[in-house]
Amino acid sequence: MGVNQKISWRSCDDDIDLDSEHQERSAEIFESMGGYSPTIGIIGAVLGLIQSMSYLDQPDKLGAGIAVAFVSTVYGVGFANFIYLPIANKIRLRYQFVALYKEMTLIGLVAIAHGDNGLLLERRLNSYINRASY
Repeated sequence: MGVNQKISWRSCDDDIDLDSEHQERSAEIFESMGGYSPTIGIIGAVLGLIQSMSYLDQPDKLGAGIAVAFVSTVYGVGFANFIYLPIANKIRLRYQFVALYKEMTLIGLVAIAHGDNGLLLERRLNSYINRASY
């Protein structure tokens, strides 16, 4: 980019929005996985119970078969609540801070380029920091 070319505010803001949408899609993938994981666990439990029905004539093996069948439900719920959904939330939270940082940088650079008062700029940027603390 040449020295005389201007970087437009809208272009930079669009880049921030585009990055946010990309990160949101990433978070939605993990959120979907968290939604489907318990269902897959229950399907595994049902299939395990169906298979354990073949042991009805052998009670000593029936209990172990049922226990293994229900472990798949625990795995499904566990993966959803301890892996997939926390990852989705972490992606969202992390990118909120990244987007806030990018917005603050953009506002600061534009204000400096326009020669705005430094004290007013500081107050303006402090409002962003207050917004990030919730």
